[in-house]
Amino acid sequence: MRAKIMYFVMAGLLVVYFALAAGRGVALIGIGTPLTVTFGISVLVLPVIGAWFLWKNTRFVQLANRLAVELDAEGGLPVDELTRTAGGRVDRASADAVFAARRAETEDTPGDWRCWFRLAVAYRDAGDTPRAREAMRRAIALHASGRAPAAH
Repeated sequence: MRAKIMYFVMAGLLVVYFALAAGRGVALIGIGTPLTVTFGISVLVLPVIGAWFLWKNTRFVQLANRLAVELDAEGGLPVDELTRTAGGRVDRASADAVFAARRAETEDTPGDWRCWFRLAVAYRDAGDTPRAREAMRRAIALHASGRAPAAH
């Protein structure tokens, strides 16, 4: 819940920033000289790119959360099997073992979004965020395509 609150706070701050930047861009365009119009257009492009990026990430999180809810209802959410050090850090050998099991599961049933979801969680637990996001994108795409789940 704390992560969700932080996400919305940061998104809200970004929206405020986008509005302020857009206002400055419009003001620069309003001056009317070729240089200020060029700068104004450039300043307007940044909030558009930022808003697109924010929308794409928000949509990704919404879709991933829907998959988590569905997987939870099926009883298929991965259980935290990781061993932790006294300081709370994940033991690397433990993360590697869980990751190997998830990867093997996904290789056995590559058309099952559930396996890709669990693999994404394993990647995240191993600290590999780019691969975690890619695996989650694959899970979302498989779920959206409506492929029949593989037998477990």
